[in-house]
Amino acid sequence: MGRNRQHSTATSRELRARVIGAGPTGALAALALADAGWIVELRDRLDPSALLARERAYAISQSSRILLQQLGLWAGLRPNLSPFQRLQLEDRAAARHVLFGLDDLPAEAAAIGWILGHRPLMALLLERLSAAASVSLQLGVDGPFESPGPAPDLVLACDGPRSGLRRQARLPWWEHRYGQSCVTATVALSQGHGAPTSGCAWECFRPEGPLAVLPLERGWAQVVWSCGKERAERLTDLSPSAFLDALAAVLPGGLEPEGLRDQPRAFPVGIGLAPRLSRGRMLLVGEAAHRCHPVGGQGLNLCWRDVATIHRLAALARAGRLRAAAIPSRYALRRRLDLLLTLLSTDLLVRLFSNRQPLLLPLRRLALALLRQQSALRRLALAMMELGLPGLLPGRRDLQHHAPAHAASGPAALSAAASGHQRQRLAAGDAAGRP
Repeated sequence: MGRNRQHSTATSRELRARVIGAGPTGALAALALADAGWIVELRDRLDPSALLARERAYAISQSSRILLQQLGLWAGLRPNLSPFQRLQLEDRAAARHVLFGLDDLPAEAAAIGWILGHRPLMALLLERLSAAASVSLQLGVDGPFESPGPAPDLVLACDGPRSGLRRQARLPWWEHRYGQSCVTATVALSQGHGAPTSGCAWECFRPEGPLAVLPLERGWAQVVWSCGKERAERLTDLSPSAFLDALAAVLPGGLEPEGLRDQPRAFPVGIGLAPRLSRGRMLLVGEAAHRCHPVGGQGLNLCWRDVATIHRLAALARAGRLRAAAIPSRYALRRRLDLLLTLLSTDLLVRLFSNRQPLLLPLRRLALALLRQQSALRRLALAMMELGLPGLLPGRRDLQHHAPAHAASGPAALSAAASGHQRQRLAAGDAAGRP
């Protein structure tokens, strides 16, 4: 009886969260909390124009698509999504390749993944945040993380790999650098004889590092080229024509670069993990908690699986089925295995396939031969890539849209969060109507 009274008390008051960092992960986390019926304060030192000013693209997996649908964002992003129905995995040194297709996913899947630019993503997130009555935006604010007013029930550190909140909480951070940099550029491509048709993405393993080619709209593609730091510096200093010549030498067969949209940029790559994901009421979310090599396009999707877990837990707390104070420990428990598995698998891919060790070539040929021959292995590999750890669990490979059991989702929920009384009625009715 006492436990029931405690839960009833928890849902009779507003639940509040403070999110520090308004990039793609922090902004989506704020919308997820608002969707679950919480009052949210979102802060970032960057103003909206700075948050929008980033030239890059993201690979969007099925797990991210499901979350975006739950939050009512997918339809708004659809005009800017570039789907790909095939993924070609190549090992240049082993002279082998594997082609993944829709046959390797459940029948309802329309694409293996999607490519989405940073600017349209952030524009929609900021638009929805501005329209959400339960979200207070404090952008372009440079000051202490604490602010006046009621203390929040949760603080989400979404402030990136150099997280100030993580350092302030004295949470440990383990990191390893690969000695590589990643060069990104948006390139116009033509497809010659022997190249797969449009709607195909490439992941090429080369001795100096992986090379990804991600299809965008109207023949453009995002190139993600991992190589040594010195070479990366030289590549970014080249003239556009010289860069395209260098790129032509490493692209998959049949692809020819014809133009450059932006100046190539380079950033160092490594792997990082916070052994502890929470302290007190604070959670480490996204790159404040983990970083992985860009191989396989797992970075943002892994961050958004953090957000999906928070969305579910916040909905349970709002419905009175979980104490808000229990969310940090429950979050850390639910995310740990997926983070470890994803970081270890991306690290293994880089170490196994991007090296100059001739003794490993037979093993690499065998691995790719098995993937080509065994459709079950291809499905398992794609399930891990698309859904993370849940994709490996029996009965968890459904790609359909599933909202949290204890919260409304999408625009309806954000509209319902417009007033405190409406949020209280929804939460009370949900708690009363479920066992």
